[in-house]
Amino acid sequence: MNFNKEYLVQENLTKPEKDEQTEAGNYFVANYPPFSFWQKDYVSDVLAVLEQPAPPDVPLGIYFHIPFCRKRCHFCYFRVYTDKNAGEIRNYLEAGLREIQNYAAKPYLQGRKPKFIYFGGGTPSYLSVSQLEELTAGMKACFSWDETEEIAFECEPGTLTEKKLDAIRKMGVTRLSLGVENFDDHILESNGRAHRSGEIDRAYGYARKIGFPQINIDLIAGMMNETEENWKSCISQAIALDPDMVTIYQMEVPFNTTMYQRMKDAGKVTAPVADWTTKRRWVSYAFNEFEKAGYSVSSAYTVVKDPSKAKFVYRDSLWSGADLLSFGVASFGQLSGVHYQNQADIDAYIETVHRGEFPIFRAYPTNEEERFIREFVLTFKLGHLQASYYQEKFGIDVLKRFEPQLSYLQSEGFANIEGGSIRLTQDGLLQIDRLLHAFFLKEHQNARYT
Repeated sequence: MNFNKEYLVQENLTKPEKDEQTEAGNYFVANYPPFSFWQKDYVSDVLAVLEQPAPPDVPLGIYFHIPFCRKRCHFCYFRVYTDKNAGEIRNYLEAGLREIQNYAAKPYLQGRKPKFIYFGGGTPSYLSVSQLEELTAGMKACFSWDETEEIAFECEPGTLTEKKLDAIRKMGVTRLSLGVENFDDHILESNGRAHRSGEIDRAYGYARKIGFPQINIDLIAGMMNETEENWKSCISQAIALDPDMVTIYQMEVPFNTTMYQRMKDAGKVTAPVADWTTKRRWVSYAFNEFEKAGYSVSSAYTVVKDPSKAKFVYRDSLWSGADLLSFGVASFGQLSGVHYQNQADIDAYIETVHRGEFPIFRAYPTNEEERFIREFVLTFKLGHLQASYYQEKFGIDVLKRFEPQLSYLQSEGFANIEGGSIRLTQDGLLQIDRLLHAFFLKEHQNARYT
């Protein structure tokens, strides 16, 4: 890769932070290669994998997408619906269970037991107790949960009651994630969140009483109308809750959000949220305050109370190449190095499943080099890497392969390299997503905002 100063300037890596306003686009690196390279023509590659024998040593995970919400947040870019009645939700869940049954019958998946399960959304906790019980019973009938190490479940505080949380725990959920985002009612309302501060306290209290092994809360730095004073108050309140882990995101405004549409209608380029310099400073403040409270920074986005007990089985397995079998509208999965996404429209998804077909919309078969880069860039988000790991797994010396990129990170104070150890500084960790693009293959580097 030709890594030079011209590339750095082009990619905005050397631009002074004071000018870094938040503009529309996806900055967060969720996968590799970028989604814009996934195509319908590659769907046959997924179908071919399903006819192969089950691999003996590849971990399997399951993701189920619940696309229903009480309200759509102004910054949300996921496939969600706020207008579905009970009958339509039932039809969706029935289609999801049929999709699971169709996959379970394929050679590649027969007899395999998931290592991790993730319920995401949307709002999984939007479902009723009976719907959750029916869904999980149907899933277990197809894929045994006997060997599952982690079951993660996303929640919106306002949808939770003590009865529902008790049912969620009895489902086997080990990691409950509360979408708190902010503790101020005005900021929650102005950003389109459905819940309010009182619901946060009530839901968290119930969850602690019931005894979930791990409780995570999400926060977002730089929400619309957020101030320095508010952010500091949020961190103080989060520490007071004493969660097992906290995930902190820096606000971005993807193109398929209501916030971007309002920007577009008003002819504005800059989003009405904090600039990147401010967001990084706020996350830095949060990290420092949590560390004072006894937490440890475990990635670019997470702090954990007890590193010896904290688990991110879904994240770590997925980043290191595990199979992910995904169900539901617009969900993302990967099987034997082939990435895929389901139909992005709920009606098309349901119709395709009822025809007995797999509802896959697009896919991308990765090669060995792409799988190496994918694991390198994603695991770099943990903040530290050992070159020996990639040498043993891929036969590649990352210190030589990425010498220009790593030298740049070190010269700018973003990383320290000693022997075979690569460790990001806090400054590097706070802006890792914009730095990762330099490690992409040349043909993928211009897909930053797609």
